Amino acid sequence: MTQKSNPAVPTKPTRELPTNDWDHYHLYKDVREAIGCLPIYFRTETHISGIMATDLHTLNTVLGATIEEQVVRTLNLLRNTWDPDESYALYSFVRQAQTFPDVLLRKTSGGEILMGIELKGWYLLAKEAEPSLRFQSTAAACAKQDLIVVVPWVLGNVISGSPILFEPFVESAEYAAAYRNYHWQHVRRTKQDMGIEIPAGVAPYPTKSDQILDKPNADGGGNFGRLARTGMMESYMEKLDDVQLCGIKTVYWRQFLKTFQESTTDAEARTALDRLKQRVQQATDIPSPKAQSALAILEELERLLDLTG
Repeated sequence: MTQKSNPAVPTKPTRELPTNDWDHYHLYKDVREAIGCLPIYFRTETHISGIMATDLHTLNTVLGATIEEQVVRTLNLLRNTWDPDESYALYSFVRQAQTFPDVLLRKTSGGEILMGIELKGWYLLAKEAEPSLRFQSTAAACAKQDLIVVVPWVLGNVISGSPILFEPFVESAEYAAAYRNYHWQHVRRTKQDMGIEIPAGVAPYPTKSDQILDKPNADGGGNFGRLARTGMMESYMEKLDDVQLCGIKTVYWRQFLKTFQESTTDAEARTALDRLKQRVQQATDIPSPKAQSALAILEELERLLDLTG
């Protein structure tokens, strides 16, 4: 049984986070700190090399689940950060398939759940300049302490190497769900039916068979649930555009790779290569190790272009 939300009464949602009178408040704070430390401590044995330049944009599809699994493993290795007093020795982070949330902090015996994380990997150099993740779980399925975490990653040498992480996006899952609906009904401009069917009788940590997804009455473009299009992640994404990979800003790598993927001729691809080389050379008057590294990567891309041509 579902109830239809009323788009005529706009109430902007607010975050209702755990307070310090909750028994596990310090655990919650420490877990958030551990998530922020992921880029420092993340290690993986996954190594990618020899991938065709035109296939680079598929990396999130190929490696996304692997990255997420290894993020969970890293969180468990960071136990000293989120459980410094060993008060939660019987608890660990575990993944669960096809059920919200993706990750639970759960007791090994007895199954007591303390918090959940909806975890999404984001290949930072994908064609789209924003995470394509869709989050449709209804707000009632989220406990106050539950989080949605987006982990951006790239290969260490841009076109090869092992994945490295950057600062994750962390938000209250309950707030994200509520704001997603608010934006859908009251912020975006559309002539379509803005109603949303919200499942009734939902509680946190549902089973796989529970109906927990909010469903829009009209969504011809399939955009409902795309958090990056609500404006919620805007300042975060802008900050990542300025992150440098081998001496070149992320936004420039993305622009280049998009052109490289969509080029219909060798001449267009080589023009894109020359343009990016000029950006590297203009970035500094004195050749730096980072600039030399970037130029070496571009030479490898030129070789890959020869192979795919």
